[in-house]
Amino acid sequence: MKVIVIGGGPAGMMAAITSAENENEVTIIEKMPSLGRKLCITGKGRCNITSSLDMSEFIKNIPGNGMFLYSSFNNYTNQDIINFLDSKGIKVKEERGNRYFPVTDRAQDVLNCFIKRLKELNVKILLNTKVIEILPSEHDTDGNKFIIKTDKQTINADKVIIATGGKSYSSTGSTGDGYELAKKLGHTITDIRPSLVPLECYEKEEVRSLQGLSLKNVEINIIDKAKNKTIYNDFGEMLFTHFGVSGPTILSGSAHLVRYKNIEDLLKNKNIELRIDFKPALTEEKLDNRVLRDFKELNNKQFKNSLDKLLPQKLIPVIIENTSINPEKKVNEITKEERRKIVQELKHFVLHIKDFRPIEEAIITSGGINVKEINPKTMESKIVKGLYFAGEIIDVDAYTGGFNLQIAYSTGFTAGK
Repeated sequence: MKVIVIGGGPAGMMAAITSAENENEVTIIEKMPSLGRKLCITGKGRCNITSSLDMSEFIKNIPGNGMFLYSSFNNYTNQDIINFLDSKGIKVKEERGNRYFPVTDRAQDVLNCFIKRLKELNVKILLNTKVIEILPSEHDTDGNKFIIKTDKQTINADKVIIATGGKSYSSTGSTGDGYELAKKLGHTITDIRPSLVPLECYEKEEVRSLQGLSLKNVEINIIDKAKNKTIYNDFGEMLFTHFGVSGPTILSGSAHLVRYKNIEDLLKNKNIELRIDFKPALTEEKLDNRVLRDFKELNNKQFKNSLDKLLPQKLIPVIIENTSINPEKKVNEITKEERRKIVQELKHFVLHIKDFRPIEEAIITSGGINVKEINPKTMESKIVKGLYFAGEIIDVDAYTGGFNLQIAYSTGFTAGK
């Protein structure tokens, strides 16, 4: 059987490998000059391969249509991808947050495993080739079901797998081409929005003064102020930028936020709050005692010079300004009420989220082929027989931590099979 896979990312490569292992004649069509460009920049070039969590926990980390992936995850698990890499000589290591990385810390080594297997299976790879149109053709004289028109040639196929990715990181080739191909074949595309993306804040001057400050072990809460409801809670790393906030906790929070009801109106009306607890390991009482202890040691110092042990240098002026305590004031003159203000500011630092950064800065895309139009057990289109989908082009998206790559392997395997 002739199978064409459109897109040479992790989902497309896995689909091609699986299909070829089932003795099909497989061709990958990739418009970029090389395969796996986006794979090579994941995990800051180290490749967060997957998560070590039990597969039953994966769906909890996928706010975007997680249940749709139940069958795919059963078909191809995190252990399966680890075994695959191991068979090609790549060992993995587990890091904080249940994240698996290659021991070599090189995403290129992971990509090389895929390419090596594709070559072993004699999968044909057409690079620098863009698919213009897919035509179902039940009447082809050779019995082929599809005609694939590219910018270079026309190819016949029995089955087609579209794995062109989403719209994020367009420099890697993800420019939304697959949506147009699917739309012409009768598929519905849900709203395309950025996910796993940094967030902009209304407090421009405040965040600009903190630009570049990276914090570990903080707790964040993203709140719908209108309903006084917590949308997302997390603990870990975050980063201040010139426009707002980023880092793992913020990116995962954005994945939840992008699917929240009436989010555009809430953002416009300053109703989405980011509350940061800089000292989550300490209760307010314990933090007050800690501040008191520091103050006793620095009895005659000015307030502005008293927080060095407690906070990073960049954060001190912002905290001082927010407490409205005179920075020149001597530590031994600070009242209990003023100390309470300091504790409140450290435990409940508030910013207001203004917007998501552009989709070009997003790690993944929220939205895509409507999951109601795909058979979750096979990844086959319910509209066009013999057409399949894999990876980010489908309307599924997850938090950071290797879940999105596992979606690519699992749906790619299922479609290929």
